[in-house]
Amino acid sequence: MDIAVWNEMVFDEDIRKLYENGVHKLFEWSEAAAEVKASVERITKQFLDAAVIESMSPMTKSAPMKLEGCYESVYNSRWSHVVEVPGGEGTGMEVREGKPPQSWKYKAVGDTLERNDDVEEPDAPRLRLTVLTSDKGWPYSWKEEDSIRDCYVNCEVERVWKIVKRDLTEWFNTDGGDYFTTDRSVLIGTPGMGKSMNAGSYLLYQLLHYDAEQLPMVAYFIGNRTFLFDKIAKTVSVYMSEGSILRIMDGLSRRGVKGYIIYDVALKGHEPFTGLPCRGWGMIVVTPPNINNYE
Repeated sequence: MDIAVWNEMVFDEDIRKLYENGVHKLFEWSEAAAEVKASVERITKQFLDAAVIESMSPMTKSAPMKLEGCYESVYNSRWSHVVEVPGGEGTGMEVREGKPPQSWKYKAVGDTLERNDDVEEPDAPRLRLTVLTSDKGWPYSWKEEDSIRDCYVNCEVERVWKIVKRDLTEWFNTDGGDYFTTDRSVLIGTPGMGKSMNAGSYLLYQLLHYDAEQLPMVAYFIGNRTFLFDKIAKTVSVYMSEGSILRIMDGLSRRGVKGYIIYDVALKGHEPFTGLPCRGWGMIVVTPPNINNYE
């Protein structure tokens, strides 16, 4: 059985048990007897406990904050690229404006993709790096005074997007309805390369450009903040508590709204909530190569 279907069935059964025990509202859960709380699955208990904590915080009682201009900044990021150009005295590097006319090529190897160098022309300029520039920076740096504007993409970061895109194509071409979900993926970066930040930002850019009717929502988790990108309204909202955003995403899922989650494990203690991804949502966990950050 698909894990998303199982989670849905467990949640519905737990709600029925709570109703039978007189628990109909959040404050009644907080005051429920220990045996009542013990009657539900751990995933349900975690969800309700987080919701109680969130509801008691004055900071989270207000509506999520809309970030003006940030959606447009990411969506309209400018392209540039670096190519290796053969010359009479050797090989040089050249920076060019715009999107590269030819990107890296990949081939299927088992369940993954690998770079295919065999299709490159030997004397043609070779793409080495692409750069996306967002005037307002990227989500992981939005709390800083000086946002980091450039996102550097090498062939490995591009490969990650190709794999995610392949999974999405399979997802939408499969007659599985709301209960068909993508495989949850984990990307572990390499020391000193900044791949986790660049990969998360690049995936966000590409997902915002993915068919909005098929995939109308994208959520970006990092630290104690979640940025929810609404591709139909072209807005981005920031949520400061996990309980709040989980309730929003659960509501979207129940209405049949599909989306994709980028979960950046920036710090230890910020591992993904066990209920993620919700039904009808795909997910990738992006983490630096520090084993203390994840289990």
